[in-house]
Amino acid sequence: MAASARKPLHKHRLTRRGLFTLGGGVAAAGVVGGGFAALVGGGADAAQPGAAVGTATARPQALVHPGMLHNAGDLHRAKVRVAARRDPWLKGWTRLTANRHSASTWQPRPQAVVVRGGTGQNYVTLYNDIHAAYQNALRWRIGGTEANGDTAVAILNAWSATLTSVNGNADRFLASGIYGYQFANAAELVRDHPDFAFARFKKMLRTVFLPMNTDFLTNHNTANITNYWANWDLCNVASLMATGILCDNRADFQRAVTYMKSGAGNGSFKHAIPFVYGGQNLAQWQESGRDQGHTMMGMGLMGAICEMAWNQGVDLYGHLDNRFMKAAEYVAKYNLGAAVPFTTYAWRSGQGNGRYMEQPVISDIARGAVRPVWEILHNHYARRRRLTTPFISLMAEKVRAEGGGGDYGPNSGGFDQLGFGTLLYSK
Repeated sequence: MAASARKPLHKHRLTRRGLFTLGGGVAAAGVVGGGFAALVGGGADAAQPGAAVGTATARPQALVHPGMLHNAGDLHRAKVRVAARRDPWLKGWTRLTANRHSASTWQPRPQAVVVRGGTGQNYVTLYNDIHAAYQNALRWRIGGTEANGDTAVAILNAWSATLTSVNGNADRFLASGIYGYQFANAAELVRDHPDFAFARFKKMLRTVFLPMNTDFLTNHNTANITNYWANWDLCNVASLMATGILCDNRADFQRAVTYMKSGAGNGSFKHAIPFVYGGQNLAQWQESGRDQGHTMMGMGLMGAICEMAWNQGVDLYGHLDNRFMKAAEYVAKYNLGAAVPFTTYAWRSGQGNGRYMEQPVISDIARGAVRPVWEILHNHYARRRRLTTPFISLMAEKVRAEGGGGDYGPNSGGFDQLGFGTLLYSK
């Protein structure tokens, strides 16, 4: 559920693949506590997983493909389990094949200019086509049906041949983030399809979406650094990271990782999760005083970032003593109907020093909403890492089997996550 908003400041302002560089490795020197602009030109020199720190001959580790929301093991497991008609994978597959966006008869409607926010909005067409491309790509990779692969590629090719810009009011930066990272994930699934105009598609991401991602993370639309909600940062970080992976640009990937650890905006870990309740294994999410729909959107976006990083050998899930896990437990617990602690959250809205704002209580707006964001977290923390996550696991059970875009209403909020976590992440 992305929406336009003036955004917030708070007052206070082992593994499946071998050894991980915890928290994303060594950050580029001199950027800790700095903004995104400090990272430009420095990310390529940051220490990478597997690199020999301090040696002139060290080379960055190659990026892995497929290596965004899904790795080769995820896709193979889903394929084998669906073929064997085993649950919960089969239930997840049934949700996918029942979704109209997954039909191989889907016809794209590419636009030269996409507008989100203000006069002439037409972004509904874009997010429907992206989800159709992603869902058809999944059916091709898991079910092996050529018609679905052809349709996914036809959609992506149509857009890369047509789209020139993303416009609108401030909400254009939501579009650049959400649809940039989703586009890249759909493309990652078909990157080896013989009919995919891969070079042209990568050019579209680099020239239309990536400059907007960088602009927002650097300048925050010229607003006070605390003005925009965490989701605005997170979607643009997700797009930056996904584009870096798709285009084999480790510098962009590393900039996304470093922003999560030390970025000045509200999407970085310490700002998105400002208060930790140590004795309770809980942590307050930055948008909890706003509403629960946008709070769950944050679970989905940070989960997507952490999973993409994990598949490239970087553990952001565990950063700062599993800070994100504690936030997800907090959000799940409250949305399951239980009480959670809340610390007054304050920020400054607008330009310059802005206007002081605060939220003294947690919001019950959209409490108990269902979104496909929990399987990815349950299967990482409880299954992959064998940690105790009672509330995350209960929420995952509540939403199982997860659907995707088109299963959670027709508005943009129902398309903020690509979904189908039961099919892809069940272990």
